[in-house]
Amino acid sequence: MSLKVLAIDDDPAMTELLTLLLKARGFEVFTANTGDDGIRMVRENLPDVVILDLMMPGVDGWQVCARVREFSSTPILILSALDNPGMVASALDAGADDYLIKPVPSSVLIAHLNNLTRRAGMENTKLELVTKPLAV
Repeated sequence: MSLKVLAIDDDPAMTELLTLLLKARGFEVFTANTGDDGIRMVRENLPDVVILDLMMPGVDGWQVCARVREFSSTPILILSALDNPGMVASALDAGADDYLIKPVPSSVLIAHLNNLTRRAGMENTKLELVTKPLAV
């Protein structure tokens, strides 16, 4: 069973990079480049985990997180360039389950996805660790 991941980021290059990296490791990947599309895709695709950027025009990552939490307990991993303890705290307070700062090595991203799915009860979807850095 492949893990379904929804990547939400306003930068199409980032969602394309995540798609290439994660599909190569056996994930089923969906992407959205706006907050509204991301919320809709959580409802429609029922992902196992969401990778979410915070800084997006219109509906930002904090709003996406809060709105998704109104109807879903899907694990949310924030992947953001914001390296500020206050921002990390506010994202976690908005309902995020984890927070990584760009750039992040792909092995660390995969390990965090494994951890989130393990905590969500998806033990049988252990993912392969990779060693190539994720250049974001």
